[in-house]
Amino acid sequence: MSIKNVEIPYGAYWSTPFTKWQGALQHLHSMKFAAHVAKGELAKRNIDPLIFDSGVLGMTINQYQSFNGAPWPLFDIGAVNTPGHAVNQVCATGARGLFAAASEIVCGMANVSLLMTADRCSNGPHIYYPNAKGPTGSSEDQVTYNMMNDCVGGHSMMQTGENVAQRFDISREELDAVTYRRYEQYQDALKDDHAFQKRFMTLPFSVPTANFKKEDTVITGDEGVFPTTPEGLAKLKPIKEGGVITYGNQTHPADGNASVILCRSEEASSLSKNADIKIEVLGFGQARDDLAYMPAAPIEAAKRALAVAGVGIKQMNAIKTHNPFAVNDVALAKAMDLDVMKMNNYGCSLIWGHPQGPTGLRAVIELIEELAMTGGGYGLFTGCAAGDTGMAIVIKVSDR
Repeated sequence: MSIKNVEIPYGAYWSTPFTKWQGALQHLHSMKFAAHVAKGELAKRNIDPLIFDSGVLGMTINQYQSFNGAPWPLFDIGAVNTPGHAVNQVCATGARGLFAAASEIVCGMANVSLLMTADRCSNGPHIYYPNAKGPTGSSEDQVTYNMMNDCVGGHSMMQTGENVAQRFDISREELDAVTYRRYEQYQDALKDDHAFQKRFMTLPFSVPTANFKKEDTVITGDEGVFPTTPEGLAKLKPIKEGGVITYGNQTHPADGNASVILCRSEEASSLSKNADIKIEVLGFGQARDDLAYMPAAPIEAAKRALAVAGVGIKQMNAIKTHNPFAVNDVALAKAMDLDVMKMNNYGCSLIWGHPQGPTGLRAVIELIEELAMTGGGYGLFTGCAAGDTGMAIVIKVSDR
C-alpha cells in the first residue's frame, strides 16, 4: 500500500554546489553551514522556521560538538522549540532521512518537517577509542579508513564494485561508455547559465568564512567535476590489476549540504512556489545484498519501493541513482531491463561528487525538477550504502 498524505511542496528544497575534497567548502563546520544556508533559503521563500514541528538531520561524518544532532541547526535557523533527531546510513542517509521525516508525518507526530543533510568529507576527524583494560586504545580516520576497510569483511568499497561487475558480467567498455554519457547529461544542467541547477541552487554561491560573519569567496557551481572524454577514460588503468574500475568511472569525495521540507498534503500549497504542482512521496524500499556486493543492493530496494507505491518500473518517467561506481547503473539496468543511457538526466553523484549525507537528497531534488520540467509522472531514486545496503524512493509529480 502506498504512503498517503505526505508531500514535498514544490520549490521547498535547496542544495549548495558540491565541492571537491579540500576545496572551497573544506573549512566550514557542516552543521553550522547547513543551518546558514537553510536560514537564507527559508527567508527567500518567506517561510517562517517556527512552522516546523519536527526536524531531521542527516549526517555521517562527526563534527565538533555534533553530539546533540538536529536541535542545534534547528535552533540556529530560528526553529527554537522544534524537536528533532539525527540519522546516519552513510551514502543512503538522504533517502533514510526522507523516510524518517515522512514516517513522523504518517504517524501524526508532525505536520511540517525540515530535513537537513550535511557532510564534509574534507578534514574528517581522527577518532581515538580508549581501552578500559589496557594502556592504549584504537583509532581511525573516520572517512578514509572506513572507505578502505569494511568493518565485517575488511575489503574496500572499490572491491564491492568489482564484485558486482563480475556478477553481472560488466565490461570496462560498458562502464566507460556510461561514465561519458553521465558527463554529457551533466552538461545539460549547465546550459543557459546553469538554468537547471538554478531551479534549486543559489548561484553564484557566496561561501562564508569559518565564523559565518563575512564572505570568503564566491563559486559559480560545482567544484571538482573533471573534464571527461572517451579517449581519456580509455587511457586510465584499472585500480585493481585485471579489474574494470578506474578513477574515471567512480565518484569523488565532496563537501556540501541539501535540505527538503516535507508536510501533510493540507500544508503543501501554502509552502509551495507553485501550488499547482503536486509532489507526492509514494513509497520507500530498503534491502541488503551479500557481503561485499554493495552496488547490487539498490536493485532489490527499488523493487520494494515500487511494490509499496503500487507501480511498476516501466511506469517511471525518470530515474535517478546514487552511483559511486558506473557499475551501479549498469547492474540496475541489466537487472530491471532499463536503458542505462536514459537514467540520471542533468547529473548524478558519479559526476558531481559524493559528500555522503546530502548525496541522495540532491539527486531526489533533481528528480523532482526533471519531472516538473517534462510534464510530471513517476520518479524513482535508488542508491547503495556501506554495509551492502540500499534505499529507494518513489515519488509522483502531477497537477494539483
